[in-house]
Amino acid sequence: MTNAFICGLAGVALTDDEQAFLRRTQPWGVILFRRNIESPAQVRALADSVREALGDARAPILVDQEGGRVQRLAPPHWRGYPSAATFERAASDTKGVERLAWLGARLIASDLRDVGITIDCLPVLDAPQPGAHDIIGDRAYSRDPASVARIGRAAARGLLDGGVLPVMKHIPGHGRARADSHMELPVVEASRAELERVDFAPFIANADLPIAMTAHVVYTALDPAAPGTLSKTVIGEAIRGAIGFDGLLLTDDLSMKALQGDFRQRAEAAIAAGCDIVLHCNGDLDEAQAVAEGAPVLAGRALARAEAALEALAHIEDFNPVDGAREFDAALAMTA
Repeated sequence: MTNAFICGLAGVALTDDEQAFLRRTQPWGVILFRRNIESPAQVRALADSVREALGDARAPILVDQEGGRVQRLAPPHWRGYPSAATFERAASDTKGVERLAWLGARLIASDLRDVGITIDCLPVLDAPQPGAHDIIGDRAYSRDPASVARIGRAAARGLLDGGVLPVMKHIPGHGRARADSHMELPVVEASRAELERVDFAPFIANADLPIAMTAHVVYTALDPAAPGTLSKTVIGEAIRGAIGFDGLLLTDDLSMKALQGDFRQRAEAAIAAGCDIVLHCNGDLDEAQAVAEGAPVLAGRALARAEAALEALAHIEDFNPVDGAREFDAALAMTA
């Protein structure tokens, strides 16, 4: 019996307390950060031990491996990847840009599958707007929503072709937020028409992707009281409605300072608003226990969405990573 949450871990190997926690609470998956990553052999062993504790060989292991500022698997053991904004500058035409985004994601997928990681929190489909906080910045593929949609889809396809599930973020859009939701709650005052024209557009174009992650952002035109993660209106009318996303909906990290209340309350509020699975990242077991208490058994439509997402892992396209890396590096070298 799987429960509707994902948790983090404290270090590079499971502690006895973490092993007992995983066995007792049965989260859907685990997310890794730099504190959990030392070497390829160590990450493989950690992934194996998580799945053994959960009794599920398919249990998802997630990571944020975007490139640039957000890269958990880093040199010297892994390739250093450029930021998303690099691709638009590195090719002279649309097909070239999309090819580079696909190649980068396909190489990332090879890295991740090799160590047992099956979900990457990529692509970032936010379209930064003038005056926005730089928490998104060069993590975005472009400032143009149509370009974000196309390049982000190429990256998602690269991951899927490599047997890794993409997570598009931060739905319905973090690109015009003037604060970092890790530190405080952003409030966006754009009209609904403007949100739909700009912020929603990349997500609408990619609404068939299997997984998305919410934004801890208040959109006053939709719900002036609650951030998207905790808003029935934002999830029902914008994410499930106007955007048309019917895949698996994860929260952003519940430990971010944009949210208030104890951790059980945060989890319960997110589930009540319409999120399928809640995410807690920092590895604090006391907080994670509270999240687990607020997360229901994964069932019904949420379970069906989770199962549908995992089915997309079944096929891996042929790919030569040596040739792919050579092509990728050559294209990037031309703009260095």
